[in-house]
Amino acid sequence: MTTTQRPVAEGLFTWPPSAAAAPRLIGSECTACGDVSFPAATHCLRCGGEESKERLLSDRGTLWTYTTQNFRPPSPPYDGPEAFEPYAVGYVELPGELLVEGRLTEPDPEKLRIGQQMRLTLVPYTVGADGTEVMTFAFAPAEEFAPAEEFAPAEEFAPAEEFAPVEECAPAEEEEK
Repeated sequence: MTTTQRPVAEGLFTWPPSAAAAPRLIGSECTACGDVSFPAATHCLRCGGEESKERLLSDRGTLWTYTTQNFRPPSPPYDGPEAFEPYAVGYVELPGELLVEGRLTEPDPEKLRIGQQMRLTLVPYTVGADGTEVMTFAFAPAEEFAPAEEFAPAEEFAPAEEFAPVEECAPAEEEEK
């Protein structure tokens, strides 16, 4: 039996999943100052720029901090399974890009550590009324994956040299009236 799947929301990560390429989060990069956002944004939160381009974010990062979600979030907006099981949530630093908040696949906090290498993956979130499996992104400890050379090279997404302070960002051009 084949299970039909769909992403939890369009435009958050590459879809459909592929055995040939690791999933990627879809962010944006401001064309004025280079600030990176996730989820993708049409306006820059740093400089107010109104133009951005899509940017596929790295699928690898470092666990910056984490906690355990021990209670079922209120509904709405939570539409996950009624039978709630605690899960870990963390911030993963994508090198040269930004911090991303997301679920962690490892539920045991004793097996997580700040500074741990993580990889992006897709996991089931819930099952829709029509039986469709709704998928979301999560981060898994990198040691759960095959050697890195079997996946798309991270070098194609070279990290920015360093983020510029806000005052060095080019101001957004005002439209003439």
